[in-house]
Amino acid sequence: MDGGYYRSKQVIAFLVPALVFFLAFNTYPLIEAFRMSFYNWNIVRPENSQFVGLANYMKAFSDPIFWTSMKNTVLYALVTVPAQMALGLLVAMFLNFNLPGTKVFRTIYYLPVISSWVVVSLLFRYLFNGEAGLVNYILVDLLQIFPSYVSWFRNASTALFVIMLLGIWKGVGWSMVIFLAGLQGIPTELREASMIDGASSGQHFWQVVLPILRPTMGFVAIMLVIGGFNVFTSVFLVTGGGPLHRTEVLLTYMYYQGFERLNFGYGAALSYILGIIIFVISVIQLRLFQKPVEM
Repeated sequence: MDGGYYRSKQVIAFLVPALVFFLAFNTYPLIEAFRMSFYNWNIVRPENSQFVGLANYMKAFSDPIFWTSMKNTVLYALVTVPAQMALGLLVAMFLNFNLPGTKVFRTIYYLPVISSWVVVSLLFRYLFNGEAGLVNYILVDLLQIFPSYVSWFRNASTALFVIMLLGIWKGVGWSMVIFLAGLQGIPTELREASMIDGASSGQHFWQVVLPILRPTMGFVAIMLVIGGFNVFTSVFLVTGGGPLHRTEVLLTYMYYQGFERLNFGYGAALSYILGIIIFVISVIQLRLFQKPVEM
């Protein structure tokens, strides 16, 4: 009895600092941001902040830059998430054969994941520089595919292409690791049984591998969608939301409202709109991927 009580005190002693840290730096800011979203917040004298109710939330629906940032965020997720999943699964299937050098390739594919977003964003900004970038040099001077250098960041479509390419390149390794773990968890007996039944490699993949990987694919899809809707560093460092806010995403526009225009109430409202969108999409994805496996 005394030993159990002493052990409980030990557990509580370890948990309390982490709980206090979580409440202070996670829960409290969330609550405070929610409160701020109903005010025209005065950063100098918060007690003089004007209560505006739902005005900050309603303002977003009539804000053209908000809709531009929403469109760019959704487009980023629609392009990068399927690409990361498809390429990650393809690489995972290749590495699952345990060919010579597999460990080296695993490391190479995973290196972008552990690389700093700041470093790789600045690297891509240099590579796609409109005047002295390596990509323009290869496409124009070496391969002569384009007649002249492309100003990648002066046009919204090409700038978003670069940002999406960066997101895909950096995220494939993470998807690969998760899918590889799922593939290695599939019993070899299923492969042997499908071969005995005369199934081709394609039939085995579509009728055996994919159904078993459905929970794994659901987890990867949810995490990537959350990451896609929270894209910030690459956009902030590569384009800064320009030109003329045409490459803004929800987080960069939220940052612009909060820390450049000091409109903290509106910025907080945008953060909760984004949170609601991510929550709804995640629930839909959970329902889609929780169907029972049928083989």
